[in-house]
Amino acid sequence: MLPEPAPDNDYHAPHLPLLLDSFHTLTGRHLLPPDPDPVETARLLYHAPFFLASHDTAPDPLFTYGNLTAQRLFEMTWDQFTQTPSRFTAEAPNRAERASLLQRVTTHGFIDDYSGIRISSTGQRFRITQATVWNLRDPHGQLLGQAASFQNWQRV
Repeated sequence: MLPEPAPDNDYHAPHLPLLLDSFHTLTGRHLLPPDPDPVETARLLYHAPFFLASHDTAPDPLFTYGNLTAQRLFEMTWDQFTQTPSRFTAEAPNRAERASLLQRVTTHGFIDDYSGIRISSTGQRFRITQATVWNLRDPHGQLLGQAASFQNWQRV
């Protein structure tokens, strides 16, 4: 498990090109304006006012990254977030819908129209809208996980 992003570990700058490049390749858009300084980009993403998270390809995928907005929304520390299977961000009745969404992403590369209810570690429910979810692929095309970003949510 990686320590929380911070200046002394360059905010995990080596992990973020995977998220950014996969997003740009699939959507033609940028999460942030391109910056030649990868550490500054990593810092901006970690402190961004929008949600950004990724998970791995394990049979029960674990989060590999969650910016501060993600941690706050799900009411978890970095250590808690990166030890959590991503399925636990949805209530049990909504997990089949979430699995269907992730299968659509696997098949089509990305979606940018997802809306749904999520739940924090303390039981606080919130609706996300217009989420983009995309596959994370290395330069050789190997699937390394999936990521999600959204900037619209409302407590319910």
